[in-house]
Amino acid sequence: MARTAEGNLKPQPNGLKTEELVGNGFHNPREKSSPQSGVHPRQNKQESFEQPPMYVAVMTYVGYGLVTLFGYFRDFLRAVGLEKCHVAQEREEQKDFTPLYQDFENFYTRNLYMRVRDNWNRPICSLPGPVFDLMERVSDDYNWTFRFTGKSIPNVINMGSYNYLGFAENNADFLKSVADRLQRYGAAVCSTRQETGNLSLHEELEQLVAEFLGVESSMTFGMGFATNSMNIPALVGKGCLIISDELNHTSLILGARLSGATIRVFKHNNMCSLEKMLKEAVCSGQPRTRRPWRKILIMVEGIYSMEGSVVRLPEIIALKEKYKAYLYLDEAHSIGAVGPTGRGVTELFNVNPGDVDVMMGTFTKSFGAAGGYIAGKKELVDYLRSQSHSAVYASAMSPAITEQIIRAIKCITGKDGSTEGIRRIRQLAENTRYFRARLKEMGFIIYGGDESPVVPLLLYMPAKVVAFAREMLARKIGVVVVGFPATPITEARARFCVSAAHTRDMLNQVLHHLNEVGDNLCLKFSRRKHPSRPDPCEETNS
Repeated sequence: MARTAEGNLKPQPNGLKTEELVGNGFHNPREKSSPQSGVHPRQNKQESFEQPPMYVAVMTYVGYGLVTLFGYFRDFLRAVGLEKCHVAQEREEQKDFTPLYQDFENFYTRNLYMRVRDNWNRPICSLPGPVFDLMERVSDDYNWTFRFTGKSIPNVINMGSYNYLGFAENNADFLKSVADRLQRYGAAVCSTRQETGNLSLHEELEQLVAEFLGVESSMTFGMGFATNSMNIPALVGKGCLIISDELNHTSLILGARLSGATIRVFKHNNMCSLEKMLKEAVCSGQPRTRRPWRKILIMVEGIYSMEGSVVRLPEIIALKEKYKAYLYLDEAHSIGAVGPTGRGVTELFNVNPGDVDVMMGTFTKSFGAAGGYIAGKKELVDYLRSQSHSAVYASAMSPAITEQIIRAIKCITGKDGSTEGIRRIRQLAENTRYFRARLKEMGFIIYGGDESPVVPLLLYMPAKVVAFAREMLARKIGVVVVGFPATPITEARARFCVSAAHTRDMLNQVLHHLNEVGDNLCLKFSRRKHPSRPDPCEETNS
């Protein structure tokens, strides 16, 4: 884990150095962190992780227990032929083969998920803007199969898409440059960047991204998930240590596993847990041999997609410097969405982007496009151009997608000559604060920081998760609900994603229905006292 006296990274063999809608479209200085403590004065003072009453946890376990018991009973009925089994099974002549389908592993899917499958994978048939249209479907066999009715559910308020700045739009004036690029270059380049797929558009985008982030260089990729899973193995390997937040995204986890490095997990946003692991890693070295680790890489996210919590970046940077580790920051949900000018958590906490060794982000959220980027020092990016599997073997980014990202960045930075980008950033911040404050006043338990547009609302009990999703759709509000095993068994939730494209009337309508559904389903578990306001819809109508 060598560094120069000036703190620069030395090269290592594997690259990481030791106001109106048209259809569905969208027609104060930060205090500096203390160099002594490394703790930002605002850090986490507004993070909310309220615990529910004990009876809620008990009833949640009871609910899962009852569903599991009924699952075993239904499996018994299927075994004796009293109930038809719809799941994939081994053919009779293959009973002696190694099984492809594990009955026990499919228990959850067969007996729990199938009962509530109508709440997921709902097909949409319009632009995924602030409102969208859903294809109506019904099931005649308890969700094992679906059939479409030929009808649609129009004008459903979209509270689930990552359309933070509203760039998922169909305004012809805004998309003219994208249409021009599509006509000139076609839909795809059909080659890798290293062969015949490198366009001037790609190089322009990478220069814009580097300037936007305030770093030396950047490299873009066609898929956000692969940006993590294919680049981490190029940065670390055997003899290296990855220290990962316990709530990191699956793409980070997969990349860490593929790398062959040793992986240790610290408690979510817990600096004591992180420092303990760093200290042990530096003092003890590798198991058995006790040799120093070749590299120690800390992996965190800017905003955690299931918790809505914001990384404690200044403190992590202080620990990174103290123990001579490296930092990999995934800003998939934070880039464009937080910070006075949308430059992510480094701007939010007023830290130097150069203090982050590897900056990663995606274009699938705030930029209304697809793909991802890696940014940092030029020598890091140059190394990845030749060593990353995603760079060497994957097809280059579509020209139209590339132009969409360029258009979005120019809008955000004002290089298009307008103030539309900064207006959207401020509108998103305003919408986020308003929506979070009203949910707290109503008595819901929500997670995360006040700046985070990801708003998890805790539902806890499995039956209430299902009832909540169905009731909200009946009121023409599209929500995403998440439960075990994607979350801890006692922390099932609905996840709202606030957008700059949401009008105040839309948010008030959502809040009005949330208030009613929360009362009907008894979902207001918070014991904290907040000043109440009149119903938002009544405020609008008065």
